[in-house]
Amino acid sequence: MTARLGLGTYRCSDVCEAAVMAASQGADWVDTAPNYESGQAENSLATALAMYPDLHVSTKVGFVPHSARRLGVQTGALSAEDAERGHCLAPDYIGWQVARSKRRLGRTPDLVFLHNPEHLCAGAEIADRLLAAFVAMEEACSNGTVSAYGVATWRGFSSGLLAVGTLLELATKAGGPQHHLRAVQLPVSVVHLAPVAHAIDGHGVLVDAVEAELEVFASAPLHGGGIPGMITQELSDLIRPGSTPVQSALAVVASAPGVRRVLLSTGNREHWRQAADAVGQPPLSRETLRRITDVLGT
Repeated sequence: MTARLGLGTYRCSDVCEAAVMAASQGADWVDTAPNYESGQAENSLATALAMYPDLHVSTKVGFVPHSARRLGVQTGALSAEDAERGHCLAPDYIGWQVARSKRRLGRTPDLVFLHNPEHLCAGAEIADRLLAAFVAMEEACSNGTVSAYGVATWRGFSSGLLAVGTLLELATKAGGPQHHLRAVQLPVSVVHLAPVAHAIDGHGVLVDAVEAELEVFASAPLHGGGIPGMITQELSDLIRPGSTPVQSALAVVASAPGVRRVLLSTGNREHWRQAADAVGQPPLSRETLRRITDVLGT
């Protein structure tokens, strides 16, 4: 499996401009959320999506944009308590928000991720929260509001709160064997190396996702822009001789077994070009990946 570079919009100050730039450079996927760009990311993307109808888009539901809290409460989709918390995966809110996202994007999203379902959730409650959310997502898929859904998490898999097998069981309960769970999104980088190390040894979330035929979206591949300063030229040459620290860091993520898309957040054309070149290279060997995980740890 060869990874492709996609646009992540969490750190983009002008989401439309970044999406147009990425699409003009051959990107086929853009990932966003209702709370990005101060709550305007989906509206901003609508223009780019109209210009590039073949550009796939994923959005999220979970974190409640400030701009939507009062309206959500007024419509009865959101409780005052959840509005105050700023995060909600209650079925009524999911149905309301995904319909709102479709209108704002101007099209049916290809994927809607449940955004950090572990947020403010005790471990014993996570299965019930996910099952109710999956039922709501299956209903949204049935009525054409979304095409498919997934789970995007920062620490769900690393903490042990989430597991691919459990997600599949819950999706089957919610939607039967023909459920619409299609993807997972998690941080993979030289800072978050554990998924890579586990995959090399034949287990873990990446391996489980491939076996379950779920697409893996790698978020924060440069750890919010902090990774280039962490990689020496010696380490960069160990990863891929002659590459820059950014390119070598991205090469590790793109070469991780099971990773289908690497989500880079940038509006800079030159940064995108260099990243696309790095991701487009042949994947690093498992021996190289193992050396990297041995050197850096997990």
